[in-house]
Amino acid sequence: MSTASGPRALITGVAGQDGIYLARLLRDQGYRVVGTVRPGSSTFRSRAVYLSGVDVVELDQQDRGGFARLLEDVAPDELYNLAGFTSVGASWDQAELVAETNGMAVLRILEELIAYRDRHGAAPRYFQPSSSEMFGIADHQPQTEGTPHHPRSPYAATKSFAHHLTVNYRESYGLFTSTGTLYNHESPLRGDSFVTRKITRAVAEIALGRRSSVTLGNLDVRRDWGFAGDYARSMHLMLQVDEPQDFIVATGTSCALSDLLAVAFAAIGIDDPMSHVEQDPALMRPADVADLYGDPAKAREQLSWEPTLDFPAVIEHMVKIDIERLRTGIGEHESYLFP
Repeated sequence: MSTASGPRALITGVAGQDGIYLARLLRDQGYRVVGTVRPGSSTFRSRAVYLSGVDVVELDQQDRGGFARLLEDVAPDELYNLAGFTSVGASWDQAELVAETNGMAVLRILEELIAYRDRHGAAPRYFQPSSSEMFGIADHQPQTEGTPHHPRSPYAATKSFAHHLTVNYRESYGLFTSTGTLYNHESPLRGDSFVTRKITRAVAEIALGRRSSVTLGNLDVRRDWGFAGDYARSMHLMLQVDEPQDFIVATGTSCALSDLLAVAFAAIGIDDPMSHVEQDPALMRPADVADLYGDPAKAREQLSWEPTLDFPAVIEHMVKIDIERLRTGIGEHESYLFP
């Protein structure tokens, strides 16, 4: 591993969308960054181009002993836990796996932070990414840091469990543990299984004459969509304040999936997207959340955090990059990250 001086950060799941944006931000600020990936990860092999200067270590999330050894080896000042199961829809078919990776893995990390502090007198500052899906059927819009949770999927339930664990270990053991409840945030690095990327890739293929339509489920669902690079910046800011806290990270507005379709198709000059859309009832979730958008006032006031890209700009950029990928055959390139 690198022996570079400066603050040290450990990022689990560093080859994911958020891990890449965060790792590059921290490297630019002089951090030594160590990141974990799943053993044999094909995602890391395809995305290594984005992680120059990052020390990458293979680690299974269920390997508590391996994590404890890595914590000793790196001795990080900051720990960002970005590994986990990220698909709401797929969590219905893999509920046990999502409970293990999003819930029990967090419990093991927090327990190891206590053990590390007992050995060394201090523990790294810890960031836990929470999800807007935890709010489920929220009793008011927008949601704030105090909005009760009513999760409507196995994914959301495990994120709520991890959120409350993080708060509890802060209040019970005095650890510096902060949560950021992240609303939907997108980029060209978003995986193909997510509806945003499914749409932008399909639109790119339609633009190039390689297909004629895209098949989707519920088009009325509304979400608060932002840019992953902005949300990674908020994570770092949360660990720079004097006291650990919980923050909502959102744009403050929601848009329907049909609005996303309109923006994506407009990016290729098509103003009638529904002529290219087929709906499949099989793509509907057993229990869905109609609308979610968050109030980022606390993050704005206490972190001086503001989004730099709005929803249309993010989707237009994703369409542009998916067209570039298809035209060139270059799946990943550093120039894809920002407009």
